[in-house]
Amino acid sequence: MSGTVDRWTTALRRAWKDGTAWPWCLAVLAAACGYAVATVFHPGYLSADSNTQLGQALGDEPVNDWHPPVMALAWRILIAITGDFSTMAALQAAVLWGTLWVLARLVWRRTGSRGLSLVVLAVGLAPHIMNLTGVVWKDVHLAYALLAVFAIALTVRDLPEGRVRTRWALLVLGLLFLTYAALVRKNGIPAAIPVFVLLVLAAWPAPGRRRWLAATGVFVAVVTGGSAAVNAATAPLATRVYAVIPVDDLVHVLTPEQVRTAAERAGAETDLRDRMVAAAVTCRDRNITSDGYLQCFPQRRPFDVTYLDRHADVVVRMWTQQMPKHWKGYAEYRGRVFTKLLFRSNQIFWNGTRVNAGARLHPEVRAQPLNDTLRFALQNYVTGFARDLPMLFQGWFWLGVSLVLVLRRRWAGPYTRELRLLGASSLLYVLAYLPTAPESNYRYVYWPALSGTVALVLVATAFAARRRTAAAGAPDTRPAALPAGRTPGTAPEPAAPAGPREDTGAAV
Repeated sequence: MSGTVDRWTTALRRAWKDGTAWPWCLAVLAAACGYAVATVFHPGYLSADSNTQLGQALGDEPVNDWHPPVMALAWRILIAITGDFSTMAALQAAVLWGTLWVLARLVWRRTGSRGLSLVVLAVGLAPHIMNLTGVVWKDVHLAYALLAVFAIALTVRDLPEGRVRTRWALLVLGLLFLTYAALVRKNGIPAAIPVFVLLVLAAWPAPGRRRWLAATGVFVAVVTGGSAAVNAATAPLATRVYAVIPVDDLVHVLTPEQVRTAAERAGAETDLRDRMVAAAVTCRDRNITSDGYLQCFPQRRPFDVTYLDRHADVVVRMWTQQMPKHWKGYAEYRGRVFTKLLFRSNQIFWNGTRVNAGARLHPEVRAQPLNDTLRFALQNYVTGFARDLPMLFQGWFWLGVSLVLVLRRRWAGPYTRELRLLGASSLLYVLAYLPTAPESNYRYVYWPALSGTVALVLVATAFAARRRTAAAGAPDTRPAALPAGRTPGTAPEPAAPAGPREDTGAAV
């Protein structure tokens, strides 16, 4: 027995010394952190949106496309498998920490530094990331799905040429995550496009025109087919929620009398005309500067999600007839809302114990109350950083980070192209809110905050590895990439012809 223990001890010491055990240590740390975060948020913090989607997932109310049917369907499947609605929040934490483990492992393989790999894991504990990890929001789902695709793309890029099955399995998994991201957030398509490009370039570093067309066709077909499958499974009520944007523009740009005239000219029914005028008056009297449909538009109880579907054509016709005549006021209004989003993001911390006025948390949620001790500890942690480092929670900072990522031609380390595409995803996502932002809300910049933080950490680890290599007197000041399949501290393998996975990620 003592001989067996000695052999195990010797093997463990050898594994620790040569680094083969470190990825498993990272996995244990990631699992522990993910479990701790899920415990803090248990059974999940719900907003009005997710409270509604929980009711749809449980079958208490019909599914509608005001919120993404794919999220209600995914939640319904989770509940059917586990019997517990809280598994959705736990799954969010698992996806985030699993993705961070993959990225930390890649950094370890590239740099051989335990400390730098731990820095990557620490992203999940950052206050501006952890604050929404357990809030069941479509914005959080979009962010974690896109980050998962990013990690998958970097993994595929570093696979050796012989791992064909693994490469295709990962590509399929990345495509599924990307499809979910495109379906779970209506304005997520701009953010998904650069990440799709990143995934394609990971598989084929120099794809030709035919391969680009084939990959694009497959992506479009999968997204279209996925949308059709979700609609067939949920039969969502049509809401044409996009009409809230022209309603917002009309009631804030035009005067109440101009709104009345515009409604009559567009052929609006009396009910719609009167509600539009009342919304314009209410927004002006109460100084409500955005989100006019939900904050100012007269609503009946219970809330009729199909009202806009019946009147969307008229609302859009009003907008197309009036906004060209009032283009200056429109530009000023959209500039006002967008700058508020960038500089005054609200809802930095979601309490989780309430939803919007006039609504109550689902009985299933009220039956599993939050842990107030952990909730207040998390709130103190987040709001303290919001006070001392407010830029972490503001859109202008992450917009600036994305611009720097896109415009700089080369970064230290092997991921220049990937970092630029990640920055492009964030940049497009933020800019897409310029004509569409309904209000100022931190969750609208959560993906730029997450992707920007990961990008900054990867840049910092590459610079640190370069300085460490230079200090050691190595002739090459850049951190040398370890061949795929090797771990730090192991003996080098015989030289093999360089394949596309050894692409250095030059700027494109």
